[in-house]
Amino acid sequence: MNMTLTATLILVFACTSWVSAQVQRGNPRAGESVYQQQCLRCHGANMDGNGPDSRDLIVRPADLRSANTRSKTDWELLVAISNGVLFSPMHSFRGKLTDEQMLDVLSYIRAMSPADIVS
Repeated sequence: MNMTLTATLILVFACTSWVSAQVQRGNPRAGESVYQQQCLRCHGANMDGNGPDSRDLIVRPADLRSANTRSKTDWELLVAISNGVLFSPMHSFRGKLTDEQMLDVLSYIRAMSPADIVS
């Protein structure tokens, strides 16, 4: 019985530290700078998809504050940032931004997006 309890506690602590390490990614301060340089023209200062270049686009940029965007996993958003989005003006940033910069901008977007929008 003691052996089972010990093994369970070790497993819980090991998984908890791994999960918390996965959550702490990117630097939102550095991401703000990247966002202003690379994303603001389309997604806008308020991340609502109304940047200065958005009016010239046929497909509107994503509202990064929307429930749809917030429901995406970090992995899904990183794939969109890295590879772009097919049939949209969202182009690939692979080769333009480092992996760290992409994580930073993702962290900034998450930090600036409201946790819950009440209708």
